[in-house]
Amino acid sequence: MTDTVLPTSDAPRVAMTHGQIMAVIWGLMIGLFLAALDQTIVATALPTMVGELGGLEQLSWVVTAYLLASTVTAPLYGKISDLYGRKIVFQAAIILFLAGSILCGLSQNMGQLIAFRGLQGLGAGGLFVMAMTIIGDILSPRERGRYQGYFGAVFALSSVAGPLAGGWLVDNVDWRWVFYVNVPIGLVALFVTASALNLPFVRREHPIDYRGAGTLVVSVSALLLAMVWGGNEYQWGSPQIIGLLAIGVLMALVFLWWERRATEPILPPRLFRNRTFALTSASGFIIGLAMFGGIVFLPLFLQVVVGASATNSGLLLIPMMVGIIGSSVIGGRLITHTGRYKIFPVIGSALATLSFFLLSTMGVGTVLVTASIYMFILGVGVGMIMPVLVLAVQNAVDHSDLGVATSSNNFFRSLGGAFGTALLGAVFTSQLTTALAGLVPEGGSGQLTSSPAAIAALPDAVRTQVIEAFASSIGTVFLVALPFTVLALFLALMTPELPLRETAHVGAGEP
Repeated sequence: MTDTVLPTSDAPRVAMTHGQIMAVIWGLMIGLFLAALDQTIVATALPTMVGELGGLEQLSWVVTAYLLASTVTAPLYGKISDLYGRKIVFQAAIILFLAGSILCGLSQNMGQLIAFRGLQGLGAGGLFVMAMTIIGDILSPRERGRYQGYFGAVFALSSVAGPLAGGWLVDNVDWRWVFYVNVPIGLVALFVTASALNLPFVRREHPIDYRGAGTLVVSVSALLLAMVWGGNEYQWGSPQIIGLLAIGVLMALVFLWWERRATEPILPPRLFRNRTFALTSASGFIIGLAMFGGIVFLPLFLQVVVGASATNSGLLLIPMMVGIIGSSVIGGRLITHTGRYKIFPVIGSALATLSFFLLSTMGVGTVLVTASIYMFILGVGVGMIMPVLVLAVQNAVDHSDLGVATSSNNFFRSLGGAFGTALLGAVFTSQLTTALAGLVPEGGSGQLTSSPAAIAALPDAVRTQVIEAFASSIGTVFLVALPFTVLALFLALMTPELPLRETAHVGAGEP
C-alpha cells in the first residue's frame, strides 16, 4: 500500500476520523520510538564501548558523527517527500537506520563505529523530520496538544526502557546489543507503517538541490573538525585548523550564494523573512548546542565521579526524562486549552539556565538526590522548549512550505547539537588533559581515561585525583553551556506569538 497521489496542485484537505488519525499516529510512534530508544540506550553504554574500542578522547565523535549525518540530511527529507510521498521516505529512513545499527554492532574499532553511527544518523534524521512533518499535515497546531500525550508516552517509555536495557546489556551481555536490539523494533515499525500510514499527498515536481546539500555538508564538516581537533590534535593556530576554518567559512558563503540562485533551494532564503521562522531557528540552534552538548556528559559524570554502574547511571537519568515528558505533555494540554504558546519556551529557557548553573556546581561530594533534582529541572526546561519550537514554525508557514520549514527547524536544532557536542567535547578534553598532566609517568596516562572500569581499578590515591579531574572538567562543560541558554531566553522573549491555526492541512473529523 502506497501513499495516494492527488492530481492537484492544491494541498489535500481530506477529512480524517479520530480512528484514522490514531492509525497514522501509531505508525509514527513506533518510528519515533526507534530513534528515541537509540539515544537513551546508547548514552549509558557509550563510556564502556569507547573504552573497549580504545580512546575516550574520541567519545564526542561517536555522538557527533550521528548528529552530523542526521543534521545535513534533514533539509533533504522534506523536499524528497514532496516528490515520493511521506510514507515511502519514512520507511526508507527506517531501513537506513537499521542498516547502521547492525553495522555499529559489528564494529571492531573506533573508526568503524564512528562511520556506522554516521549511517545510523542518515536514517535518524528522516525519522524525526518525517514524523514531525506528517503530524503537521494531519493535526492543526491548536489541537495537537490533545494528541501530544501519545508521543509523550513514546519518549517516556524509551527514557525508562533505554537506560535500563542499555545498562543491563553492558553489565550482563555485551554493549553491541544496544545496537542489535533496534532490529526487531525496526521490523515492527516497517510492518505497521506499511499497513497504517496511508496518506494523500501532492506530488510537487521540482529538482533536488544537490549542490546546496553538497556545499552544506562540506562547510559543516570542516567547521566541526576544526572545533574537535583545535587545541587537541593540533594547535588552534596551526595550518590544519586555520585551513579547516577557512574551508568551512568559504563553503558557507558559497552555500548562501547558491541558495539565492537555486530553483528549489534546500534552505529557502525567503523563509528567513518570516520572523517566527528566523527566531525559532536561532533558538533551536542555541538550545541544541547547550542541551545535546551538555547532556552527553551526564552518564560520564555518573559512572566516573559518582561510581554508578552502567545500569544505575541509566536509571539515574530517569528524573531528567520524566521532567521532559511531564512538561511537554502538560504544556501541550495547556496550549490546546488556552491557544497561547510563547510563555513555555521563555520559562523553559530560564529553567535550563538555572539547571546548567546547578549542574556546574556538582563535584565528588554531590549526592544522588541532588544530582537527580538538577537533572529534573533540566528536563522540565527542555520539555517546555523543544515541542513548542516546531509548533510555532508549522503554525507560521504556508502548507507549501511545511516540509521544508519543519526539516529546516530540525536541521538547526541538530546542527546546534552537533556543534555543541564537538565544542563542549573539545572543552572537556582540554580541561581533562590539563588536569591529568604529570599525574603518572610518561606513557601511562592511557589507563587513566580508558574506561570507567579501568579508573575504578586504579590505586586509591591516583583514582581520587583522576575522579576529581573528571568532576572539575565536566563542571566546566556545564558552565560553558550556561551563556547559550541565556541567549535562548532572549530569543524566546523576542519571538512573536501568532494565533494558533485551528484547521489541519489534511483535515480532521470528529472522533
